[in-house]
Amino acid sequence: MTSIAIVAHHAVDMLNFRGDLIKALCAAGVRVVCLAPDYTDKESSQVRDLGAEPVSYSLQRTGMNPLRDLADALALARLLRRLRPDIVFVFSIKPVIYGSMAAWLARVPRRVAMIEGAGYAFTDTGQPIGWKRRVLRALVCGLYRVALSRVHRVVFLNEDDRRDFESHRLADPGRSVVLGGIGVDLDAWPVAPAVTEPVTFILVARLLREKGIVQFADAARQVLRQHPGARFILLGRLDTNPGGLGQAEVESWVREGILEWPGHVAVRPWLSQASVFVLPSFYREGVPRSTQEAMAMGRPVITTDSTGCRDTVDEGVNGYLVPVRDVDALTRAMLRFVDEPASIAEMGAASRRMAEERFDVRKVNQRLINWLLG
Repeated sequence: MTSIAIVAHHAVDMLNFRGDLIKALCAAGVRVVCLAPDYTDKESSQVRDLGAEPVSYSLQRTGMNPLRDLADALALARLLRRLRPDIVFVFSIKPVIYGSMAAWLARVPRRVAMIEGAGYAFTDTGQPIGWKRRVLRALVCGLYRVALSRVHRVVFLNEDDRRDFESHRLADPGRSVVLGGIGVDLDAWPVAPAVTEPVTFILVARLLREKGIVQFADAARQVLRQHPGARFILLGRLDTNPGGLGQAEVESWVREGILEWPGHVAVRPWLSQASVFVLPSFYREGVPRSTQEAMAMGRPVITTDSTGCRDTVDEGVNGYLVPVRDVDALTRAMLRFVDEPASIAEMGAASRRMAEERFDVRKVNQRLINWLLG
């Protein structure tokens, strides 16, 4: 029986983003071992319910501590030698870097890495790049170059990332492929009736500045001056990354009456209340999963003309693209839906069609499985 070890940086992300893939691999008769550093009893049980085996390993999810990371990589190599998988599949920055090296040291026969967005180190924040960020970017590039030279295939979610990684000689063009989004279960995200009273905008993301949350709040304030009945919802958890927003700042928007913030909650019920999905991100996205879910539910999209985000909108068909960090352009796009509520249902239907064509998780996972199994 073919065996595969999937290496994640977070047990919750293993379940949320790889759950459908794990289920499909197990159904195909593959033995699946899921490695994550922070399993709870509940998450371990959920992995077993998918047909896979949960295994814990040591990883510091955030921060750069080279000695600790090196020790963790060596420990992971020893663990992989004991598990003896035929294939290792790694995703997210640290598992891609250290997991790829560990799998190479463990002489795993086939190694596949997925780049789901270049991340914080490569994000243009609109501010001058300080020395710390320059050092971080140089370090991450060097580690990527070493790690990705030791895998058999690199899977990108968008062409921009593949082009950038290849041009900086971080990835070999002969081993690079583009998946185009990790996909969603269309049955689990069914179309919901269009909402036009009140016109409601929703943003779902980790609470990072790079996700455009400040711009969302500023645009909401401008729209509400003209249309006090409009509604704005922000879903997501606080994050410890360098770009994380403080709780006090988010709560100040709630007190001001411009945003609702229920926190980190189930997304589907809130998307059902929304008219339009908004993601003004300038983070180096892959292809945002949250946008794919909103499209599956038949929601128009406003997002930025930036890496990964632009792959979810056909301009004027299922939504609008706006320049990054341009609050006025974002406000104008929102006002178009407020002034033309009939477009909400029309563009929402186009989003669903696009989700069916591009982001059906069954089709996406079949392509990915073919690449994993070689």
